Amino acid sequence: MTSTSTAYDVAAVRADFPALRAGAAHFDGPGGSQVPRQVAHAVAATLTAPIANRGRLTEAERNADDVVLAARAAVADLAGGDPGGVVFGRSMTQLTYDLSRALAAGWGPGDEVVVTRLDHDANVRPWVQAAAARGATVRWADLDPATGELTPEALAAVLSDRTRVVAVTGASNLIGTRPDVPALTALAHEAGALTYVDGVHLTAHAPVDVAALGADVFACSPYKFLGPHLGCVVAAPSLLETLHPDKLLPSTDAVPERFELGTLPYELLAGTTAAVDYLASLGGDDGDRRARLLAGMAAVEAHEDRLRERVEEGVAELPGVTLWSRARHRTPTLLLTWADRPAAEVSRALAGRGVNAPAGSFYAIEASRALGLGDAGGLRVGLAPYSDDDDVDRLLEGLHAATSRA
Repeated sequence: MTSTSTAYDVAAVRADFPALRAGAAHFDGPGGSQVPRQVAHAVAATLTAPIANRGRLTEAERNADDVVLAARAAVADLAGGDPGGVVFGRSMTQLTYDLSRALAAGWGPGDEVVVTRLDHDANVRPWVQAAAARGATVRWADLDPATGELTPEALAAVLSDRTRVVAVTGASNLIGTRPDVPALTALAHEAGALTYVDGVHLTAHAPVDVAALGADVFACSPYKFLGPHLGCVVAAPSLLETLHPDKLLPSTDAVPERFELGTLPYELLAGTTAAVDYLASLGGDDGDRRARLLAGMAAVEAHEDRLRERVEEGVAELPGVTLWSRARHRTPTLLLTWADRPAAEVSRALAGRGVNAPAGSFYAIEASRALGLGDAGGLRVGLAPYSDDDDVDRLLEGLHAATSRA
């Protein structure tokens, strides 16, 4: 559909998304993207094919096994990881709870875990609660509310030789901030800590390389990058071998299966592979899937950034509106508030015009509070690979109308 040498063909992309035919302009992608027909077809094909528990004896067993192995390979290509270290679960939240408990099994009083004010609560509360259960201490790296940045200096201030895990986001789902993750993880590793990177929001908007990020564990969610509702983490198999989560007695102790409780949702794994293949198709035909993914996500990033700049220019003309997405490096995710009306009121006005942009704090409760927005947050505008200039026009017209209304 596109390549690094040709223009991004957003019209061709949009033609693959049946949901767009309903007519809404979707700026709600950070909460879950729309799905291309290729993903839906993969889900349906898996549900209607012979399927059973994994094995290599019958066709049904082979189908199940092939789906799982293909999904591990696809996510590994997307993140630049090892297929043998890809774990699937119901959601990123569930997986983070499971892994936080497994990692905390060896903690005790005197040990410390670091979380940040920038993160989604799914990368905060599991660590806070795991630490409390073990008598360990939680230390907080603060967000600069003036800039929206999480700096290496803020992290360095709370690290010590007692730090066991640093949990940090790859990008804020509330204000789009992309902190310097390699710098943050390097500091954590210097302190002897493991790093757990929440890549849920980042993976939807930019190429990802877990090694370059310095992520010991990298978490993401396929339903944020055009796939079905599911969660996954990517880690080195050697790290996973050191962790022993609770599991059923007869279930395998092999990695990564020891972390996957019960039978996997094969149809959702097939949809995940299809979503990764779709993103790779945006990178043209040259190279292996990993190379095409890097090219495709670079094309997505450039397309979304161009539209983001249009939105930012339009928002700058609105009286009484504050744009909280100010970081130097950010995703196409904007948070807006109004001096004279609640963001939820503007969201309702936009919905009446067929423009979907929700209001709230979106589980980034610590970030919303650090910005002085309390639990209410603001109006979130999120761009996606299928967003186009007409969508942006409709958004800006709706914002102007809602802002000028007495």
